[in-house]
Amino acid sequence: MAVPSRYILHQAPVIAALGQTVLSAMMQKSSGAKSKVTAPGPDIRQTIPPRPKDLLRDYVRHVGGDPSTYKRALPAHLFPQWGFPLAAKALVGLDYPLAKVLNAGCRLEINEPLPNDEPLHVRGRLESIDDNGRRVLITTRVATGTHATPEALVGYITVLVPLGGKQGDQKAPKKKKERVRVPATAREIAFWTIGASAGLEFAKLTGDFNPVHWVRPYARMFGFRNCILHGFSTMARAMEGMTCHLLSGDAGAFRTLEVKFTSPLVLPARVGLYLDQGTLPDRGPDTHCVYVGDAPGGRAFLTGYYELRTDNGAS
Repeated sequence: MAVPSRYILHQAPVIAALGQTVLSAMMQKSSGAKSKVTAPGPDIRQTIPPRPKDLLRDYVRHVGGDPSTYKRALPAHLFPQWGFPLAAKALVGLDYPLAKVLNAGCRLEINEPLPNDEPLHVRGRLESIDDNGRRVLITTRVATGTHATPEALVGYITVLVPLGGKQGDQKAPKKKKERVRVPATAREIAFWTIGASAGLEFAKLTGDFNPVHWVRPYARMFGFRNCILHGFSTMARAMEGMTCHLLSGDAGAFRTLEVKFTSPLVLPARVGLYLDQGTLPDRGPDTHCVYVGDAPGGRAFLTGYYELRTDNGAS
């Protein structure tokens, strides 16, 4: 079912904040001013009203979930819909080409369910900047909660901005980047066919109208043969797939989810959701790993790990 265009009216804060961030970066570049922004930055605070019930229903359906799972709570993976405006404002003043920004990854810390029928208090801030001269990784922190639990949900959004390298880098031989793959031992728990319009539909539901996700000529400027799916859409589909096929519909079982968007998912696409026990950097040998990719042994578009409130050994 197509996502109604009327939901765009609910996305004005996201669209305005993203536009302000890009405009600020362009004006700073043209003026030659250097960034005075440091990390961690100050908190930016906002109180948001309850999300529209019809938007919540259609969003959950769009990412493959069951709306009845969220009778009283918000899906944690929807947090960019209200968190992006604060995260974007936290980037204002940075002298990087933010028009080229791509989502690199996300970490969710789910401490309590977020109620879907009362106002929520949101705090966003610039968390860290990692600039190696060729690219910069920028992480923002968004905490959402109530008066009783101000950090019920904490999300860390990491974006990548390509810089093109420093002078002299062109002469250095480039190392071929090894493609990230789904482990051959991983087991498939879901498989999806994702249509060519999925990027535009997700944008209507969340406000992330980066044209690389829904304007084909723009995506081709970046070297993609077609539009690419939002990383957060891939993450949301992964969470809903695990909720349905691993957790018997218990979305509240998640405690932590951390993912990296390892390869652009060009639309339309046919991909699977895979789980495995494995070892990740800074993690133990029995980490619950999750992947979205072509097949076991094939290319991975998302990699990550998850922790459950009650570890029942599922993987």
